[in-house]
Amino acid sequence: MHEIDVAAIDAVIFDLDGVITKTASVHEAAWAELFNDYLRQRSEEKGEAFVPFEASDYLEFVDGKPRYDGVDSFLRSRSIELPWGTPEDPPEAETVCGLGNRKNGFFLRHLEEHGVEPYQTSVDLVKELQRQGVATALISSSRNVTAVLTAAGLLDLFAVRIDGNVAAEIGIPGKPHPAVFLEAAQRVGAVPERSAIVEDAQSGVEAGKAGGFCMVIGVDRGNQADLLAASGATVVVPDLGEVTVKALAEE
Repeated sequence: MHEIDVAAIDAVIFDLDGVITKTASVHEAAWAELFNDYLRQRSEEKGEAFVPFEASDYLEFVDGKPRYDGVDSFLRSRSIELPWGTPEDPPEAETVCGLGNRKNGFFLRHLEEHGVEPYQTSVDLVKELQRQGVATALISSSRNVTAVLTAAGLLDLFAVRIDGNVAAEIGIPGKPHPAVFLEAAQRVGAVPERSAIVEDAQSGVEAGKAGGFCMVIGVDRGNQADLLAASGATVVVPDLGEVTVKALAEE
């Protein structure tokens, strides 16, 4: 078991997908549908070999990143460069933003058809931290956080949320840059040196390390414990049921 010591930590900032809710697999399925459709289309039109989008591609190029950055990162890994476009591009546009918007449609359809479940051990940890007076916040590169939390019955769990919409409004970069975590810490009145983050993505763990957070908890949902540790996680667990809260000693 690993401990979060209330005497040393004032705030804990949680990622959403794969940490609080079981949506990482929904995102991965939506990305696979997008890229495999697109790569198959290019193969037919340009005579290129069709090499499908794999789970390893999701973890390396997409997981944890803002949607359009994920599109661009994966396409460049396949030596494909598209115009960036604008967020207003229609889903059929062959631009980075167009493909990103197409992916979002696939994700919302998956969410509507299958719903989403929370990780109850994660919810229990959040509530225990709050009971002990530790500030909590939620971050996500997704612009669908409200829809996901509503589907999971967790809309009221976090008072402070920094999602993809907020990040775009205030102009902060996505992970692995630490800006989203630093913004969340500031909004709950904490400093990184007395704050922890909880992440399941390599890019998120790298952001926590870069931001100088005193504890970076990596949640290994995809057999990548070594990678999370190498990226800067101070603790790696398969589930947050293995993390307890050490309360202040009573005087």
